Amino acid sequence: VISTITTLINHKDKPKRSDKTLQAIQRVGQAVNLAVGRFVTVGEAIANENHELKEEMSVACIEARRAGETIAQLTDVANLDHPESDSHITIFTDKTGVVKAARLLLSSVTKVLVLADRIVIKQIITSRNKVLATMEQLEKVSSFQEFVQIFSQFGNEMVEFAHLTGDRQNDLKDEKKKARMAASRAVLEKCTMMLLTASKTCLRHPDCESARINKDGVFHRMRLALEQVIEIVTDSRPNGESEMAPISIYSGIKEFKNKVEGLRENLYFLSKENLSTMLEVILEHTEDFTDSAYTSHEHREHILELSKQAKMELEQLVSVWMQAQNQKTKDLMEDLEVAILKTCQCMNELKREVHSAATSLAADLLKYHTDHMVLKALKITGVEGNLEAVAEYTCKLSEQKEQLVEMCRLLRHVSGTEPLEITCIHAEDTFQVTGPQIISAAETLALHPSSKIAKENLEVFCEAWESQLSDMSMLLREINDVFEGRRGEKRVYLSLPRPGKHNANLKALKPVKLDTEEQAKIAKLGLELHLLTSDVDSETEKWEDQENEIVQHGQGMSSMAYSMYLFTRGEGLLKTTQDLFHQAEVIYF
Repeated sequence: VISTITTLINHKDKPKRSDKTLQAIQRVGQAVNLAVGRFVTVGEAIANENHELKEEMSVACIEARRAGETIAQLTDVANLDHPESDSHITIFTDKTGVVKAARLLLSSVTKVLVLADRIVIKQIITSRNKVLATMEQLEKVSSFQEFVQIFSQFGNEMVEFAHLTGDRQNDLKDEKKKARMAASRAVLEKCTMMLLTASKTCLRHPDCESARINKDGVFHRMRLALEQVIEIVTDSRPNGESEMAPISIYSGIKEFKNKVEGLRENLYFLSKENLSTMLEVILEHTEDFTDSAYTSHEHREHILELSKQAKMELEQLVSVWMQAQNQKTKDLMEDLEVAILKTCQCMNELKREVHSAATSLAADLLKYHTDHMVLKALKITGVEGNLEAVAEYTCKLSEQKEQLVEMCRLLRHVSGTEPLEITCIHAEDTFQVTGPQIISAAETLALHPSSKIAKENLEVFCEAWESQLSDMSMLLREINDVFEGRRGEKRVYLSLPRPGKHNANLKALKPVKLDTEEQAKIAKLGLELHLLTSDVDSETEKWEDQENEIVQHGQGMSSMAYSMYLFTRGEGLLKTTQDLFHQAEVIYF
């Protein structure tokens, strides 16, 4: 609409007024009016549903409709013999009128959009508050029957929240906010199942301290994720704090090089102290690599050598730069160009070295931990009730967690883009939190080895760990793609199902790359299916006769539906779309 209006306003004062031109002008005016009419209809519907903003929204809609109709009238020239005649006001006789109408239209449309945005934000905040209130009830329940009823309500509220935040995520233009929103929504999705099993375990074993710790951890993480969603949506932080974005080596080197190369155009736009400080910050961050126990000796030595060389190159650059400020001779400018090139080259080599150190460590760790031996051992020793063996394997898991956390920290430095940096931070948080939760779940199972719900609870937390490891492999590929300049298609957020993954065995079908919106729809449907299976599980748990045919049939359907949910996340036993269709046939036929 804006480009169309601009075309109308900028038409030639003396255009060739052929029938074709006049018809085109009229069509444009009518198209603008129709588009505005559709837009206003939506705005009026929103106004009717939100009484507190109804008056403001209605006024803005009336202004927009009036402006659209004015533009249509002024462009109604196709059937006039003399469109430039003063007897009929048109775009040819009243160009100022078109300009005024266009300004009014743009102003009123902007107002409608701002008001609609306020309404969406309010809906998300209201939905969040509902979820929080129900979470408080879930946290305090003491009977299983009461828990089942409240969790059913909680599931519906979580689905509503997922829909609202998914739509908001698609609307966000800032890739950094989009990545943060994806990370928060991923936490909430995974924690929903954790909350169910952790709460059921606590209810089944009310005097078990490790079960309580496990449950409290899930509730705490969900509250943090809900708070972060509101921070993103409202673009604010608690107590007016400003967000401190973590500085990575990549971003530091990029900014430093831009400043150095800027000396070609202007010798006076920054001080030598500023440049020295920037390099000091970068080299301080390289200590994350040189101080790490997981960095190889070879990488550590190369990073230290390049850091020393970078200081020397900057000293030489500053010396020539200061001379050039006093005497801008041809020889000095040539020397300055050489110093700039050598400094930038050194920084590129440093960037390449830290990238190699981080990605090689990540590749080695992911390969080493791909068999999930520690998790398998925890499950086995937990069912055996072997507390001593569980304690031994929890120590090994803690060591593994420290390795993976360090890997995420180093990868963040070389991720190359802000969204990937945020994904690394999210992965680090996930390992930090999930590790202790697996340990508390394993301790609970070891104390109650015959408990089915304690066993199921441990399975859920182990699945979250395995899922995050799988996501890390994908993240590592993306980081390498950015480094090698293979940006390719739009970034795929790790909280959503991976596109094209399950079409591998279907020769008749071409793999399809889903956009973010399509992935979000699948993720929402998957979450709804997930919550429905949780409701079924909660209901069947109430039956005393677990051997009852109806109970077993219900549990079987729930298990199949849960497998379909895992498929939407790119996980589980279903590997192809044919598997999915077969599972659906089993359930529905």
